[in-house]
Amino acid sequence: MRIYLDYNATTPPLAEAVAATTRALTSTFGNASSVHAYGQSAKAELDEARAAVAALIGAEPSEVVFTSGGTEADNLALRGAADALDPAGRRHIVASAIEHEAVLNTIRALERRGWRATLVTPDTSGVIDPAAVEAAMTADTAIVSVMHANNEVGTIQPVAEIAAIARARRALMHTDAVQSTGKIPVSVSALGVDMLALSAHKFGGPKGAGALWVRRGVRLVAQMTGGKHERNRRAGTENVPAIAGMGAAALAAAAKLGDMPAVAALRDRLEAGVLAAVPGTTVNGDPRRRVANTTNISFDGIEAESLLIALDLEGVAVSTGSACSSGSLEPSHVLKAMGLPSPRTRNSLRFSLGAATTPAEVDFVVDALPGLVARLRTLNRPAAAAVR
Repeated sequence: MRIYLDYNATTPPLAEAVAATTRALTSTFGNASSVHAYGQSAKAELDEARAAVAALIGAEPSEVVFTSGGTEADNLALRGAADALDPAGRRHIVASAIEHEAVLNTIRALERRGWRATLVTPDTSGVIDPAAVEAAMTADTAIVSVMHANNEVGTIQPVAEIAAIARARRALMHTDAVQSTGKIPVSVSALGVDMLALSAHKFGGPKGAGALWVRRGVRLVAQMTGGKHERNRRAGTENVPAIAGMGAAALAAAAKLGDMPAVAALRDRLEAGVLAAVPGTTVNGDPRRRVANTTNISFDGIEAESLLIALDLEGVAVSTGSACSSGSLEPSHVLKAMGLPSPRTRNSLRFSLGAATTPAEVDFVVDALPGLVARLRTLNRPAAAAVR
């Protein structure tokens, strides 16, 4: 029996997305920039996908720039806006300390170019206080970046309130909505942001396709230079098959938003079962203000990676945090920024469910965990005693 509870890392591709990608690979293989019939068929695929992605976030199709994924979308937003704003001399960026590495490492790259950055820490529940963002801003602040939903603990951030503050201070507002799109309703107008990043493989589409929504009138300097693709905002022949799959997944995700309460109920069933069956467990993050599919649980007395491997041997796939940090021995930067004790930054697992998750799978995990945790704690006791 194999059980997949790592939907925040990637989702199984939806049948609709596989069909659309296959069709584009086999039947719509033309270059979308070509003027002949083959090219125009490919262009039609792009147009349909652009409209579907725009509809998922309540945007205009012309404002959607296709990218290779969420990481490139974040890079295009931050680097592109920074390059456009450089002549104005305002070179300060404010972001949350719990952003995905795609944002944090891009900010570090901007710092090497002379930008200043201030990272705002969340409260112990993983939520950023808008007042803290406002306090971090200066007259030089040009960009604010706060993610919509955190990838490790699932907390939903008050992006609309933060965006209003940024707008009042004449700063651009970017949000990484990779973990919220397809799980909760996302509306660019309701959020009030200037740029929003999303990724196809987080809501049932293929890997290798993503998008950056850019509010009309916001200036970006293209980071991929070459042809005039994507309205001069991202050069390079578009990945039509992956984008077609993304469009199909976007349509399906919009229709399936009503399924999320059932996913939340299963998440709560898993969470309650683990807390009741395994002593020394704690949920990390706000229990109410989070996406429906995610729970992050600390297990006292063990290393999270050991439990992850033990679960994998039982056929259960979970994560210690961001898939992009896989293999890192460093504690979770998200849990660390939340101010949690050092052991909890290293002993926590993320369980992320999806529409295909079943009650039987949840019950299997709840039944398996007590024995696995007890065995690992027993193994850890001699090592802990030796250290003392």
